Amino acid sequence: MKLNPYLNFAGTCEEAMTTYAKVLGGEIVAMLAYGDMPGENPIPDDMRKKIAHARLIVGDQVLMASDAGPEHYKPMQGVSVTLNISEPAEAERVFSALVEGGMKIMPLEETFWAHKFGVLVDRFGTQWMVNCEKPKE
Repeated sequence: MKLNPYLNFAGTCEEAMTTYAKVLGGEIVAMLAYGDMPGENPIPDDMRKKIAHARLIVGDQVLMASDAGPEHYKPMQGVSVTLNISEPAEAERVFSALVEGGMKIMPLEETFWAHKFGVLVDRFGTQWMVNCEKPKE
């Protein structure tokens, strides 16, 4: 069994997933717009180019997402996507890239358990925890 997050966006899914693929070094293997869905589903004009489903592969991990219609979208609350990164320099690079245009909640710094740990909300509204643990003794 594997768990993977499924993020919802208010119209920025394609940009967010493209950014995440670049920052995290992943590959987008699916990006389906509502207007390209099969069947006779009535799609409002303002949603035709929005993303119904996206799938990003990073190593053996998966991050999925879609754009929610305005009547269904709620900003993310009470959850973070955690990135466990083994090298401090890579943790710094990823944190800096994700926080660009967003907001730092906790700066990336040393803690009692980690070489680097920080929390941010990116410009798309996703909260991330970047963690670079110290080796267990």
